[in-house]
Amino acid sequence: MKRLSEAVIRHRKSVIILTLILCALSAFAMTTVKVNYNLSDYLSASSPSRQALDQVKVELPSLQLYLPGLSVQEALEEKQNLLALSGVNDVLWLDNVMDLRNIPAQTILPELFGQYYNEGPLYQLTIPEAEQARVVANLRETYPDALLKGTAADNAEQINVTMGQVSSIMVFLVPLTLLILFLATRHWFEPVLFLLAIGTAILLNEGSNIIFGEVSYITQACSAILQLAVSIDYAVFLLHRFADFREEGLDAVSAIKKAMQVASGTIASSALTTVFGFLALLLMQFKLGMDMGLVLAKGVLLSYLSVMIFLPAVAVSSVKLIDKTAHRSFIPSFKWLGRGVMRFGAPLAAIVLLSLPFAYLMQGENTFIYGSGGMHSPQSPIRQESRALEERFSAERMMLLTVREDGRLKELELSAALKKVPGITSVISYVDTVSAQIPPQMLPSSVTSQFYQDGYSRFILQTDRPDESPEAFEMVEELRKTIQPFYKESYLLGEAPVNYDLKTSISADNLTVFLAGVLSIGLVLLFNFKNLTIPLILLLVIEGSIWLNMAAPFITGNPLNYIGYQIVSSVQLGATVDYGILMSQRYLEGRQTMPAKQAGAWALEVSTGSILPPAMILAIAGFILGYMVQGNQVISEMGIIIGRGAVFSCLMVILVLPKLLVWLDKLIFKTNLHKRKASS
Repeated sequence: MKRLSEAVIRHRKSVIILTLILCALSAFAMTTVKVNYNLSDYLSASSPSRQALDQVKVELPSLQLYLPGLSVQEALEEKQNLLALSGVNDVLWLDNVMDLRNIPAQTILPELFGQYYNEGPLYQLTIPEAEQARVVANLRETYPDALLKGTAADNAEQINVTMGQVSSIMVFLVPLTLLILFLATRHWFEPVLFLLAIGTAILLNEGSNIIFGEVSYITQACSAILQLAVSIDYAVFLLHRFADFREEGLDAVSAIKKAMQVASGTIASSALTTVFGFLALLLMQFKLGMDMGLVLAKGVLLSYLSVMIFLPAVAVSSVKLIDKTAHRSFIPSFKWLGRGVMRFGAPLAAIVLLSLPFAYLMQGENTFIYGSGGMHSPQSPIRQESRALEERFSAERMMLLTVREDGRLKELELSAALKKVPGITSVISYVDTVSAQIPPQMLPSSVTSQFYQDGYSRFILQTDRPDESPEAFEMVEELRKTIQPFYKESYLLGEAPVNYDLKTSISADNLTVFLAGVLSIGLVLLFNFKNLTIPLILLLVIEGSIWLNMAAPFITGNPLNYIGYQIVSSVQLGATVDYGILMSQRYLEGRQTMPAKQAGAWALEVSTGSILPPAMILAIAGFILGYMVQGNQVISEMGIIIGRGAVFSCLMVILVLPKLLVWLDKLIFKTNLHKRKASS
């Protein structure tokens, strides 16, 4: 680090110029990164739904469009207008199953008629994913009274509404972050340097995503905010050391070099634990974890490099401006807190520690949502439209089954078996619509192409089960069991099968990601402290705060999106263990000259001022994300859990960790991997 510090300061102008060039390139590159809004794309390659999506080239309808007030004849005419719209590949309606030109509408069975018409037509539109946002916006403008439902409407909501909300978050987060940093520092210009260093890293991270080609919308929405929140403390640690050494009488150049050398260990350990926490997500079968883990881990590494290379160069170059903006410290002395926790904190620490097993059990009993059912909040406009449509029409969903063509008799037998599966209300296939006795070769391709293509037979299944529920998952299992005796190769597509496979793959990831995160972070802590006990203490404290955080939805009875649960657990573990590292290092410093209780009080006194600002920033970032992105339940829920988790972690580190260090003091020094003397 000594060589690096000398090289950075010697060539600080070149460092600043090179960084600015890279930022300009990143600003251009980030505009070319595609955002993926389809969670099913992140299914494991081995999952049945992923194989079906890869194999079956036909597109299912992605949008239900209800136009109130149209007669049957007007509905037929309007269908042609919809087909003519750019981006609409197909439109299905009643005339696809009945010849409305020759059959009067009043002679159609009410059950069938009611599926397609109720004071207006309900169309099924097929729209390519790339066109959905534009087409949905066009439809809303053309038909202001229309009601929309389906994946296309969901995706359009994410693109047109949610991402707009996310982009406005920084307008609120940056001023609040500055306010916290103004109170936590001794110079008005220092917070600007903090944000400049982390903002540079964020820009470089966003631009370097070009190496992935695309990122998920969840990653795009959260990465910049989380990067700012979890790595701002690196800049705080460095410039605090810089200010301390200048107060000791060192000139600016000597002070920044020494600050880089002294703070490098703490910052590197903090960065590595956060990186490993994010990299654990790469082990998820559900590839959203890899998407988010790579982007966030890369972002933290860039933040570390920016703080250790770019920030020192800028700080030394602007030292005169820093000196001109000096102000008194607004952070109060926390001596009272250290003494209070050491004297009166034992009952509270004991109660919290005894509650952790119960919190662990409660967080495992949460009601989880796995798929797109948790994408929107119940109060969102898109959910209100969906409920209004379900009140007018049946809440039936469509699934597509594709099998190898192998004779009409087998298709007839399969169709009969499928109709017996609980939850299946109807089956539409060639043998159901035409006849098993009529060879497809005798009919025009306009008829047969709906049921046969490229050597595969198609069955359209209607179900009254919700897209995500225990009953829907039982139906998917029963369907696959029913199909297996007839066809070895089959592909089932639909929201329910995708959600079932999401549940299966995401649930299987839990233990793997947990163990990977804990072991990797534990090894970093072991290397940093060279002690067998301290890593276990820190992991208990932070994991305990995660259990308390995740037990809250169980206590309140709110369902929890499993994607958010899995990702936030890794974020909280990797991001907030930094607070414990700082507290433990200060405790060990104090133990060189003080007895255990006095060292615990001193560590709390000198560490709290450095722990509170980043914890407050992470909490505020999470809560702003949670309460501003109301259009997306997944992102909103993640934000609230992150914010609440930052509060729990901060309180655990301040109120419980010092007592644990004192209680286990003898064990800590007995398990040192190198000789370290402690004051008696």
